[in-house]
Amino acid sequence: MKNKWLQIALSALSLGLAVLLVVYLPQIVRALTGKPVSWAEIGAVFGALGAGEIAIMAVLWLLSLLAYTFVLTNSLPGLNNLQGLTLNAAGSAVSNLLPFGGAVGVAVSFAMTKGWGFSNRSFVVMTLVSGIWNTLFRFVLPAVGIIALLIADEAPNATVAKAGWTGAISILVLCAVVAAALYWERAATLLGRALDGLTKLLRVKFHAAAAFHRLRADTAGVVRTRWPGLSLGMIFFLGFQWAIMAACMQATGAWPGLAESIAVFALSRVLTSALITPSGAGIMESGVAALLIAFGVPGTPAIATALLFGFWTYTIEIPFGGLALGAWALLRRRNGRDAEAEPPSTISKAPS
Repeated sequence: MKNKWLQIALSALSLGLAVLLVVYLPQIVRALTGKPVSWAEIGAVFGALGAGEIAIMAVLWLLSLLAYTFVLTNSLPGLNNLQGLTLNAAGSAVSNLLPFGGAVGVAVSFAMTKGWGFSNRSFVVMTLVSGIWNTLFRFVLPAVGIIALLIADEAPNATVAKAGWTGAISILVLCAVVAAALYWERAATLLGRALDGLTKLLRVKFHAAAAFHRLRADTAGVVRTRWPGLSLGMIFFLGFQWAIMAACMQATGAWPGLAESIAVFALSRVLTSALITPSGAGIMESGVAALLIAFGVPGTPAIATALLFGFWTYTIEIPFGGLALGAWALLRRRNGRDAEAEPPSTISKAPS
């Protein structure tokens, strides 16, 4: 009981903090950048948005959801795109409401896949594979953002540029090594030895190689046959999310340039991992607005962009996911009643 009340209290505090961060976003941005902005000015930007601009954002949002269903359908063979959309929407709604909500989202997803007839093992493999692909691409994004800025010659000096190239290439190499180890047994063995050597050096009592080989054994079947679909699904999902941000920037007059927009998008995805608020709500908006201002965008359109992008990638997922979860629950209940009402004569008998 104590744990339950503690979870409720933490959830309330986390949501309250997210709300406060958004409410005081103009003040936070002013403290970070020195740019004064008022809610009246932000409201004027929102009021100037046209129906066509909002429609474009809505279409891009739906396309991003559709793209992610291919990550799930490739992680769980037999899952169709409609089920994947329902699964993603319901899980996202829960995760967006609760701090550490990913665990609750997994529980909801488990109940849904179980109801569709998938085995426990299939669900575990889906969770592992989709989680691995999400993590790999979250590591790749910052490297892409850094490289975009370097190509656009945004580095202040040669030293910073060299450090940027070194960091970006290191991240990409690390991700490539992990991906290769998931696919090839030989690469997995070499990585396992390296991890064991690192844990011994750090004097950590953890058998990293054994843990990695267990992970690979659980996921190898799906990874080896479905990695192209998984990767394309993530690329299009993130691509459409970037397009949403670009549309928000264009609509609010905050377009900083192609390379800069990629860097801002990469930062936004990293900040959603902040666990202090659900999906980094409030923290993501603050970071996006601050970086846009650092790129020379005026404060008002910068904050408007951050809030608008947060709406399409966080806020709207809560009611949409609630509707998806409610529809699934109603259909499940109706199907259960239909099964109970089915006359015995229609049930096939085993041959005697």
